[in-house]
Amino acid sequence: MTYYAIAFYYFSPIKNPHDEIKKFKKFFENKDYKGRIYISEEGINAQLSAPFEETKAFDTWLKEDSYYQNVLVKLQETHDQAFCKMTVKYREQLCAFDEKVDFTNVGEHLSPEKWDEMLSNKGEETKVLDVRNNYESDVGHFEGAIKPDLKTFREFPAYADELKKQMDPEKDKLMMYCTGGIRCEYYSSYLKKQGFKNIYQLDGGVINYGNKRGSKHWNGKLFVFDDRLVAPISEDNIETISKCKFCEASSDTYYNCANMDCNELFLSCPECAKEQKGLCCTECESGRVRPFDDSEKPKPFRKYQSA
Repeated sequence: MTYYAIAFYYFSPIKNPHDEIKKFKKFFENKDYKGRIYISEEGINAQLSAPFEETKAFDTWLKEDSYYQNVLVKLQETHDQAFCKMTVKYREQLCAFDEKVDFTNVGEHLSPEKWDEMLSNKGEETKVLDVRNNYESDVGHFEGAIKPDLKTFREFPAYADELKKQMDPEKDKLMMYCTGGIRCEYYSSYLKKQGFKNIYQLDGGVINYGNKRGSKHWNGKLFVFDDRLVAPISEDNIETISKCKFCEASSDTYYNCANMDCNELFLSCPECAKEQKGLCCTECESGRVRPFDDSEKPKPFRKYQSA
């Protein structure tokens, strides 16, 4: 059976988010959907997966509501369900950003076609910024992109000061991208508030770009926040640019450290991961260590399963 990962977000005030939660939960009852949907007064952030026919049914149901008629729903084919369960819940922050932003004042949205055109013709006055965590950009990124060495999205507001040293906020052009587009909504608005004038953001993020343009200007693969962890952005996207942290062999497989008090994601080839027993470093040998999962593509760790 063919499954699809589904991703979309919606930014517009929702007066009664808990009513929306009930509506979505009712739709998912007794259906083959898995994923997570966060709803707040700001809007909705959704990632889920389903068989192809269910995907079509969801898109039809969603857009019967006038609120969501213009929402860009992005799809990626998968071999299995990309999540372990279906969760719909309230979350005050759709992204962990900790800064109030004005979603009516964001960067100019560029279609994948316009993004390609701007990339092909950019000069020294144009910078490309990866608005994702360092472990995401390690496995794939746009050519020539600035890749901040940051572990969480919460660190990006402080990074604005560093960005001002790399470009002229008044004159230079800043192109930014993220996985599905939602983090660019936050960060483009924040940078505008900080005095950056010419901001452009990839509409629908890398997922939409891969669906529409393939991997023309893209190097590597895409980190995704579901059971796949790393996925190609298109059928022609087979390149691996990342390396095992131990032997530096080509690898785009992520493991969670087997030490439950660490749990850090790290890249490793299967041979080194097995030799290290799933541990990211020697310091993690002591403590609460779970059995090593030696499957070819291990799923992200969620909770300890006793042997």
